[in-house]
Amino acid sequence: MMKTLRVLVLLLILGGLSGCGYNAMQRQDEAVKQAWSEVLNQYQRRADLVPNLVNTVKGYAQHEEKVFVEVTNARAKVGSLQVNADTVNDPEKLKQFQAAQGELGGALSRLMVVSENYPQLKADGLFQNLQAQLEGTENRVTVARNRYIQSVADYNSMIRTFPNNLTAKMFGYQIKPNFSVDNEKAISTAPTVDFGTNTPAPASSAH
Repeated sequence: MMKTLRVLVLLLILGGLSGCGYNAMQRQDEAVKQAWSEVLNQYQRRADLVPNLVNTVKGYAQHEEKVFVEVTNARAKVGSLQVNADTVNDPEKLKQFQAAQGELGGALSRLMVVSENYPQLKADGLFQNLQAQLEGTENRVTVARNRYIQSVADYNSMIRTFPNNLTAKMFGYQIKPNFSVDNEKAISTAPTVDFGTNTPAPASSAH
């Protein structure tokens, strides 16, 4: 009799949790983690392109040292961040991650603007391949980031809604930070570069 009663109580508890959104929260939380993992994968893909891209441009534009240093330092800053699954729950770490990736994105944009001054570089097959990979990766980054933003928005909306908010409070589910709108605009906007009158003339010969 007691065993049967325990089973009934357990079934009632499980049914109550399901009705209060517990299972849905679990699924949505997992969706956020998967979306975040894809964001990291695509940003890593971009970082992996940097050394070859910089070295290729250097072969034609040795005088653009400032831009090379900016890209290298920005990549190093990205690599120094300790980012993992828990980052999605830490507003400050997520802000630092977003700022570092935005800085690298801006530096890469300036590097590509520099390439416009070197026709022979633009005609180089290796550079064209790297440029195509970078463009494709930037598109993947945008898609992955947008999916993550939507996933977090769905999760946050779920745990704020009654009666899910009661279940969320009971089990410690909290609002997750998201990418800021202002920083998103900055990342997606190409920087304006003024070479001024002291820009060195394009190299006359290839490496």
